[in-house]
Amino acid sequence: MNGASREALATARERLDALTDNTSVDATKLAGDLAAVTALLDREVSLRRVLTDPAQAGEAKAQLAARLLSGQVGGEAADLVSGMVRTRWSRSRDLVDAIEELADTADLTAAQQAGTLDDVEDEVFRFGRIVASDTGLRAALTDRSASVSAKSELLRSLLGGKAQPVTERLVVRLVVQPRGRSLEAGLESLSKLAAARRDRMVAVVTTAVPLTDQQKQRLGAALAKLYGRQMHLNLEVDPAVLGGIQVQVGDEVINGTIADRLEEATRRMAG
Repeated sequence: MNGASREALATARERLDALTDNTSVDATKLAGDLAAVTALLDREVSLRRVLTDPAQAGEAKAQLAARLLSGQVGGEAADLVSGMVRTRWSRSRDLVDAIEELADTADLTAAQQAGTLDDVEDEVFRFGRIVASDTGLRAALTDRSASVSAKSELLRSLLGGKAQPVTERLVVRLVVQPRGRSLEAGLESLSKLAAARRDRMVAVVTTAVPLTDQQKQRLGAALAKLYGRQMHLNLEVDPAVLGGIQVQVGDEVINGTIADRLEEATRRMAG
């Protein structure tokens, strides 16, 4: 993607990260909803042209998307897509490509949350090697005359119970909705998305007062050095901590709040 589409996709990625960082959001359902929107816009060329028409007001396009998707997909997916059509896209197809990428990323985020992302990345790679070495399998999976159900059943016989559910969903979606890509290109794209997701960690940072930009930068750099990975800071303000800072990365909690120290002192006095 170039120009406006690249900027719009970058913004959409940030919105998706903000959504999936919230543990109340079902990343798997979000992925399925975004995949459904991808299929709709890929099929309805005139609709996607309307939603990316630069001559139309962004808010009007967002309202149209919201009306069309209401009741068809979850609120998170509808809001995300509505926000995307507000922005400018260089080509109408770029919008569909972007929504598809977000669907795949949401599924990979679900795997990350379940602690299976490394397995998914490895399985996608190994599946690509199997396809590359088996011309008969590749022909069956890319046969345009074969039905969606036939391809899905073949993939389930190959992957069902042998690979992570996320891997199966990603590969089935790629095979039944190639959208003009080769199977190899699609698998390579999934591998890159998985690698990018694996290198991203989320730290939930709780403080009594908002951090300054300089404090955020210093904390982010310190955590990246500590964990050896890029760190996204999910910031929360809670006056109950009184002072100091609490950082949670996965199941690990680094607690340096005054409230925590007072609680510890109270326990010692009581003991």
